Amino acid sequence: MSTAETQTATGKMPRQIPYIIANEGCERFSFYGMRNILTVFLISTLLLQLPAEQRTGEAKHVFHTFVIGVYFFPLLGGWLADRFFGKYNTILWLSLVYCAGHASLAIFENNVKGFYFGLFLIAFGSGGIKPLVASFVGDQFDQTNKHKAKVVFELFYWIINFGSFFASWLMPMFLRDYGPAVAFGIPGIMMLAATIVFWMGSKKYVHVPPAPPNPHSFTRVARTALLAQVDGGSRPGLYVACFGVLGAIYAFYRMPDLGFVISACLALVLLLAFGSIGTAMQLERARGAHPDEAVEGVRAVLRILVIFALVTPFFSLFDQKASTWIVQAESMTRPENFLPSQMQALNPLLVMLLIPFNNLVLYPSLQRFGWQPTALRRMTAGIGFSSLSWVVIGMLQLSLDSGNSVSIFWQILPYALLTLGEVLVSATGLEFAYSQAPASMKGAIMSFWNLSTTVGNLWVLIVNKSVMNPGVISKISESGISVTAFQMFFFAAFAAVAMLAFGLYAKNYKMVDNYRKA
Repeated sequence: MSTAETQTATGKMPRQIPYIIANEGCERFSFYGMRNILTVFLISTLLLQLPAEQRTGEAKHVFHTFVIGVYFFPLLGGWLADRFFGKYNTILWLSLVYCAGHASLAIFENNVKGFYFGLFLIAFGSGGIKPLVASFVGDQFDQTNKHKAKVVFELFYWIINFGSFFASWLMPMFLRDYGPAVAFGIPGIMMLAATIVFWMGSKKYVHVPPAPPNPHSFTRVARTALLAQVDGGSRPGLYVACFGVLGAIYAFYRMPDLGFVISACLALVLLLAFGSIGTAMQLERARGAHPDEAVEGVRAVLRILVIFALVTPFFSLFDQKASTWIVQAESMTRPENFLPSQMQALNPLLVMLLIPFNNLVLYPSLQRFGWQPTALRRMTAGIGFSSLSWVVIGMLQLSLDSGNSVSIFWQILPYALLTLGEVLVSATGLEFAYSQAPASMKGAIMSFWNLSTTVGNLWVLIVNKSVMNPGVISKISESGISVTAFQMFFFAAFAAVAMLAFGLYAKNYKMVDNYRKA
């Protein structure tokens, strides 16, 4: 056995990991504590000035717009950390912005503008640190102990759900019994505790400095590839990228009926999609102007972005458990003191059970039968399970629409299926994103991973906007099912198609190892 192999087998767990894990547990309590009561609070309190028939739709719109912001700002956080301040400083300062956002929710419980400003600050703070904390975990490992990183990433995801479970169970009761000031104030206190715990470990962390200006960065290599000319050849990749720019401008300025958030996000998607396709078409033209390592690094990033794009339908389904599924639960029968939003506590509870079950029982059993549960295979299966969960939730809706009395506890089955999908997609995706990212783009790649959630919620807003068209509503009515049930089956089919596409692409994806050297 070589020296490197011996080191890999004997590397110890970094002693600073507990600080990051504790920080994540408190931060996730704070986030899910406010997030999981947001839809109910909007419908029952903040949006009372709207007609009753409009409150549910507006609450869902506000919720998914907020989630879009949470998963959009990782782009900014990753860029600031990678280029200027480093991960530690960016996490610390944005955590203070995060705390200010929680304070605003508690103070402006009856003020729409003040409350929405608080949501903006939370989206900015939470989103800004989101890619960095997971990436910061990875920075604490090297080649001598990288085999322990998988365990820590699983623990990292487990503690997220530990915090989420207690927040999901307790905060609806605090909202009911003590009002929004207390229900939104407690998460703020937990976020302050998270910030203090993170700061306490500052002298023990491995601090990877920001990358210096790089003449062979991703954007510079991409620009060279798009603009480079060859004798007797055209530039089809540049034309594709320009088409994306024109499409983005049209979406942003010429589609006002979609609203600012949808238009802006759609413009960003078009820029990324067509810019990436165009760069891939002409990437070989960058050789010579840039070293082969830089060119191959861009190729790796483009391949990762395809994986991320195919995951977006999963997040369309997953995040609606805190909006669409709660609205459904409101119309179900339940015990007298049980609140519909408390059903969300089932999700983190199942995650805490499934992660050790998968690692100790399921994955070893599959390996004994000769089937290796690789990261991409797990993610493919996870998208499939999310599709099945929405088939079940759609069947429950059909029963409700028929006038039947349906117990809220029938939602346990779709929650179980969706949670299994979450463990297979989200927990795996954290490790996948870090391991595949080139060293100079760790924060940015983790930001793109989080951006897949933004795009997933964008699809939700687009679908919700589309079905409000009278012509679409008429067509759905002719089918004999409600608009709500139609949307549920639509999202189930959306994820099923994504699963097939993801599986086909994953077959030809070549994994790489981008953990830092010892």
